[in-house]
Amino acid sequence: MARYKESVCRLCRREGTKLFLKGDRCYSDKCAVDRRAYAPGEHGQNRRKLSEYGLQLREKQKARRLYGVMEKQFRRYFEEAERQKGVTGENLLRLLERRFDNVIYRLGFANSRPQARQLVLHGHFTINGSKVDIPSYLVKPGDEIAVKDRSKSSPIFQEIRESGKASVPSWLECDLENLKARVVSMPEGEDLDVPIEAHLIVELYSR
Repeated sequence: MARYKESVCRLCRREGTKLFLKGDRCYSDKCAVDRRAYAPGEHGQNRRKLSEYGLQLREKQKARRLYGVMEKQFRRYFEEAERQKGVTGENLLRLLERRFDNVIYRLGFANSRPQARQLVLHGHFTINGSKVDIPSYLVKPGDEIAVKDRSKSSPIFQEIRESGKASVPSWLECDLENLKARVVSMPEGEDLDVPIEAHLIVELYSR
C-alpha cells in the first residue's frame, strides 16, 4: 500500500492544527505549527474562506492524517460505521480508535501514531499470546496486549518502563512495569474526544 513519505509537519500545517505526528517534537518550540501557523506552499498565507464542502473535506483529511489511514481504507471504515447501529460519526471514530497502532499509541508504548505503526509492523507486540503485525487490526474487549519478551530489552521500551508514566483512556488498562495491557471495553463518550467533527465527515459522504 502507498504511504505518505514527505514531511509530516506539512500535514499539520495544512490542517491548521497539531496532529502530533512527531511525538515529543510537537510539544517543543520546534513544532512547525507554532513556528509557521499557515498552510505550506507559495500561497499558504493567503487562505480563502472555505465553502461548506471545503470544511467537510478538510475534516475528513484531518481524520485520515491523524490516524494514518489512506483514502480507500478510510472509506471502508465509513461504510462499516454506516452499517452499525447508532450514530455513524461515533461509530467511525470508535473503529479508528480500535486500530492496533492507535491502541499502542494510547497505551504510551510509542510517542506517536507513526512510531506505533512502525513498531507494530516490526512485530514487537502480541495479542492474546500471538504476534500481530497488522496496524489496522481492530482490538476488542478482553484482548491482552503485551510487548514480546525479546523486545523488552529494546531501548525504546526500557525508556517507557523507566518513565513510570502511563496516562491511558478508561477503556484500556496498562501494566507499565511488565509492558502489558488489556482492552477493558469499547471506547465510548469521552474516550472519543478527539479534535474531529465527525458529523462533517458524515455530511461529506452523504452528498
